[in-house]
Amino acid sequence: MPLPLLKRIGLKLSLNDPRWGSGNKDGNKHAQEGKKPGNEGPPDLDQLWRDFNQRLNGLFGQKNRGGGSNGGGSGGSGGEMKGAGATFGAVGAIAALVWLASGAFIVQEGQTGVVTTFGKFSHTTPAGFNWRWPYPFQADETVNVSQVRTVEVGYRSNVKNKQARESLMLTDDENIIDIQFAVQFKLKDPVAWLYNNRDPEDTVRQVAETSIREIVGKSKMDFVLYEGREKVAFETQQLMQQILDRYASGVQVTNVTMQGVQPPEQVQAAFDDAVKASQDRERQKNEGQAYANDVVPKARGEAFRLLQQAEAYRAQVTENASGNADRFKQVLVEYQKAPAVTRDRMYLDTMQQIFASTSKVMVDSKAGSNLLYLPLDKLISQVAATDAAARANATPPPPTAILLPDNPPQMDLNRRDSRSRESSRDRESR
Repeated sequence: MPLPLLKRIGLKLSLNDPRWGSGNKDGNKHAQEGKKPGNEGPPDLDQLWRDFNQRLNGLFGQKNRGGGSNGGGSGGSGGEMKGAGATFGAVGAIAALVWLASGAFIVQEGQTGVVTTFGKFSHTTPAGFNWRWPYPFQADETVNVSQVRTVEVGYRSNVKNKQARESLMLTDDENIIDIQFAVQFKLKDPVAWLYNNRDPEDTVRQVAETSIREIVGKSKMDFVLYEGREKVAFETQQLMQQILDRYASGVQVTNVTMQGVQPPEQVQAAFDDAVKASQDRERQKNEGQAYANDVVPKARGEAFRLLQQAEAYRAQVTENASGNADRFKQVLVEYQKAPAVTRDRMYLDTMQQIFASTSKVMVDSKAGSNLLYLPLDKLISQVAATDAAARANATPPPPTAILLPDNPPQMDLNRRDSRSRESSRDRESR
């Protein structure tokens, strides 16, 4: 506070004090010297000011040269001015130190400091203690580059709080779809984030909305609703990164998460019915395919089995025919050598085959032409049981048929009868 002002204030206070003795020379003298005679009045402000300056000078190691011992008014004024100058210098030095100290700032881990000089970008600072020129020369701003930021499109804070202007989109098959999703991003360039965009978060939201509208506009509704949700999110993230890099926004998109993908609420019921019908169609289609997978292999196996049986039957018949033909040729050769013996042998073999399948046999006896009944059925059953037991132990080869020539040689019946009579006579004679 200036010295004349303090003097005026002290004078005013001394005049207003009722206890101050007016016209008292001793009181004035004591007042000028700063001494208080008893309780006659308060001390003079000039003396208080001089005491304050002396104390400051003693604090800073300076000598007070304007003491009351000199008694000179001019010398006292000069000392007071010098003390006031030293005080103002000390106060200025302290203020300068405080001003310089205001330029210090601390940047936390995961953050970056951005320093501007007269409002223009100057440099960035790493994490830790940093210093810049104080105001008004330089200013600093701290940007968190490790924080994962989130921008919501189609809703705010809750999926139920929809933003229809952002969420309703048109697909490639001219259907409307309602999409809510969230975009997570980090900062890769704090300077671009601060100075290249007026509203960075709103820019990211608009870029996200533009990107997903482009992707959905090229896709079918069923693809976006079901199997293509992850692909739509991935393509949206790629397109967003390209646009943000073109804008030099300093943003690195880390993830795009679909919160809700559904048709509009006005047609939700009809769409659910259509989805159920589509699911029923797929279910019936799967059931039909399962039935076909069960029936077709069986039919193919049965057809293959029939083909194999036919091939086996053909091979069997062919081999039997070949064997019969060879046997007939051999019998023919023997027949040409001895016709009677071969004929009897063939007759006996044929009768054996015939009687093997009959249960009763009628025999013409020579004595009285009586019919003789033989219990051949029991004998045949016993033989059949014996044959069955033998077949259980070893399977015999299938019987071969006897093939006779289509045009057998004509035989003289009379000659055959005469030969049979002769043979019977020979037997009787024997």
